[in-house]
Amino acid sequence: MSKAFVREGESDDAGDDLPERPVSPHPNFVTAAGLAAIDAELARLHAEAARLDPERDALVAARVARDLRYWTARRASAQVVDAPRPGGTVQFGSRVTIERADGRRQAFRIVGEDEADPSAGSISWVSPMGAALLRREEGDVVRVAGGEVEIVAVE
Repeated sequence: MSKAFVREGESDDAGDDLPERPVSPHPNFVTAAGLAAIDAELARLHAEAARLDPERDALVAARVARDLRYWTARRASAQVVDAPRPGGTVQFGSRVTIERADGRRQAFRIVGEDEADPSAGSISWVSPMGAALLRREEGDVVRVAGGEVEIVAVE
């Protein structure tokens, strides 16, 4: 059949336009829980790939293959960072409580890029807030995004 009579999106190359997931240029530091999450995602993707019919589910198969490439690369580059030592200095894996100028308090755990979920209270060590807090201590005032925050607790 001529390609002229095939609707866009129905070709054998359904996943060819799917962009690769960008891999961060930063070191891939992870917590032990972050490494376990990568392993779980790889297992889920392998199981999904095994269930797929690549002919019938070409776009889904392309997405799963792309995600497998990403997570395989992230697993290969993962560097597990030990839990932080107790003390007042912010480290990778620390839970940090800050107080904003308006009196609001927020607590974040500083984790790897793939683990970060600000809505769940975790931020990446390379995010503006995470980077500003690292190596600081309780009582320090840190300038972030045009405002100041005080570190009131480090766990």
